[in-house]
Amino acid sequence: TNSWRQFYIYTPPAYDSAVDASFPVLYILHGGGEDERGWATQGKTDLILDNLIAAKKAKPMLVVMMDGNMSGGGIAGFGEKSLQLFERELKEAVMPVVEKNYRIAKGNNNTALAGLSMGGLQTLYAGLRNTNMFAYLGVFSSGWWANQPALSDPQYAYMKDNASTINSNLKSFWIAMGGKEDIAYANCKVMLSKFDEMNVKYQYSEYPGGHTWPVWRNNLYQFAQLLFK
Repeated sequence: TNSWRQFYIYTPPAYDSAVDASFPVLYILHGGGEDERGWATQGKTDLILDNLIAAKKAKPMLVVMMDGNMSGGGIAGFGEKSLQLFERELKEAVMPVVEKNYRIAKGNNNTALAGLSMGGLQTLYAGLRNTNMFAYLGVFSSGWWANQPALSDPQYAYMKDNASTINSNLKSFWIAMGGKEDIAYANCKVMLSKFDEMNVKYQYSEYPGGHTWPVWRNNLYQFAQLLFK
């Protein structure tokens, strides 16, 4: 983007003491109108992970909280050009910085990508195109817009052509909604019916509360327990 950008990063309690250990990484994305502070503040990422790790319900991991706001067409980062720019920044800027500066375990089995709402679309876009890099994908309160076939149809075409690769590479493709009151509910249901037609495997979960942070905190709580098994 030719601009200064930042991410927040969570390191688990063992990171400083286990100096010879490497840790898997979850890259997690906020929704529209927010930035990298979303998961760090409203999302309570550190508290959720600290408690899960202490209870031995989740593996110690790094969590990278990116700024997903990109220019480049579409609405606020939902357009194809913005999604392409996001994918490039993730792969060409953020991940190399994390790999250079933190002790991470390499490979797709040690790497996850997740996001809510707009971040869910970014996860769908970049994650499904790069299952050789991410074996775990989490999509919270999101789904390709049913009324924008110009954007969604190419995504479904890609998935149809690569369904076997997606299914074999992904250990978990976890999709969650905040119940019927979630504003993304209808779009998500249409998307899942497309996945069923293409025989793309996924897990689906609901937690009532709509399109809100209490739902997404629960999503992180549930999804983190599935990772890096």
